[in-house]
Amino acid sequence: MYKLLKMTLLTIVIATLAIIVLLVIFFKTAPQIGEFSTGDRLEEVKGSSQYKDGKFYNSVKTDTEFPFTKYIKVMYQFATNTKGREPEEQIETFAFDATGWDSRNEDEILLTWFGHSTVLIKINGKTILADPVFGERASMFSFMGPKKFDYSHHMNVDQLPQVDLIIISHDHYDHLDYPTISLLKDRVKQFYVPLGVASHLESWGIPSENIKTFDWWDEAAPDDNIKLTFTPTRHFSGRGLTDKFTTLWGAWVIEGSNQKIYFSGDSGYFPGFKEIGEKFDGFDLALIECGAYNKENWPDIHMMPEQSVQAALDMKAKIAMPIHWGKFNLGLHLWKDPIQRFRKTASTNNLSTHTPVVGEVLSIPSEAKNSDWWKRYE
Repeated sequence: MYKLLKMTLLTIVIATLAIIVLLVIFFKTAPQIGEFSTGDRLEEVKGSSQYKDGKFYNSVKTDTEFPFTKYIKVMYQFATNTKGREPEEQIETFAFDATGWDSRNEDEILLTWFGHSTVLIKINGKTILADPVFGERASMFSFMGPKKFDYSHHMNVDQLPQVDLIIISHDHYDHLDYPTISLLKDRVKQFYVPLGVASHLESWGIPSENIKTFDWWDEAAPDDNIKLTFTPTRHFSGRGLTDKFTTLWGAWVIEGSNQKIYFSGDSGYFPGFKEIGEKFDGFDLALIECGAYNKENWPDIHMMPEQSVQAALDMKAKIAMPIHWGKFNLGLHLWKDPIQRFRKTASTNNLSTHTPVVGEVLSIPSEAKNSDWWKRYE
């Protein structure tokens, strides 16, 4: 009996060590993980006032600790509390019309949402793709992790019009997708990314000269009719086991000759929203994170829907559009909870909203749409 127990324990130890070795090899060799900054790229990172002691910091105290005990608890909740967190049937979406997109060049903002945080924007004739994620999963693995919801029409890179510029908010897998970027690298010549993210893109074959890196409040003007500013958010970064906080995170302000757009990326609620609203004197359209929140486990890094509405009000947005929902199961809430709570709170506060169907090409503000398409699905 003792000999059998000893052999069993030895087998468990060997199996555990083998798994650890395989994981270490995976995280060191899998291309989708990306690369740490070195050389000139590391010097860029070190030059940031947000960076010290080997990592970036938020502008306000933010709890991003996730101890092992909490991780086990959350994983158990994800595995057992599944009802209502994904739609039970296929969601009817629009097939994107690239020809129609190219033919429209009006003075307003042209916009299409592809679910979660992926948005195509045309402003002053320039087409900008934000946080493109067209892969099957928001995950480092191709075989496991959050899988995209069942849409009648899924967007892919081949269906896109000519894209002038790609903007990335931060390096998490639901915002920076290796399969998508790999397909875009020969089609797009300008990538605007936070400090530290350039090393990921360069390891995926994107030429250094096609990448421009940004610290908070850095600006760039791709041409005379448009300006982009990278602004602070309250979040974190990381794609592997040991790279947490080694790249920056943030939001994008896009200014045309007559319109201003705010693209939030991910953020917990913080005073910076009011500062941004005052600095830019409001926005014609604010694309606001609203989803994957959890009040108990990570309240500082994602907003509750009510906070998302308050953020839009802080920034003096004329129209607010909730993003970061409707495509991936990344939270413990019901899949429709973000939009329902956002719309209810926005209505109470007289905030105009835009809630398009995935894939629709609409001009803002004239075609701003208060659709409630999600009500048709369980």
